[in-house]
Amino acid sequence: MTIGTRLFTWWCGELVGKDSFGNRYFRRKNQAPLVRGGGIESRERRWVLYAGAPEASKVPAEWHGWLHHIIDAVPVETPRRPWQKPHLPNMTGTALAYRPAGSVLRGGSRARTTGDYEAWTP
Repeated sequence: MTIGTRLFTWWCGELVGKDSFGNRYFRRKNQAPLVRGGGIESRERRWVLYAGAPEASKVPAEWHGWLHHIIDAVPVETPRRPWQKPHLPNMTGTALAYRPAGSVLRGGSRARTTGDYEAWTP
């Protein structure tokens, strides 16, 4: 987090809530209400300060909806369901990235196909 973000949050931010990952969610305090019609439209400014590395996939669905003005009510913490999996960060570009069977990066060979597929050779 930059010093500018810290200062802006300290001066202009109002803490709205935290999620299970420790991310903190803010809205701009003392912001003028939305004016419709002939006036200028301005939505409430909302942002998140990540706990640890800034990883956008750590934002739960309910907080994502609030951040993007899909819902106006601040989300409340709900207990996890037994079928819900724990969060895994985006592993794309790392050694732990998903590589299906037959992937060149996995070192395997692709299963033979049936039908009229014929590999092109120059």
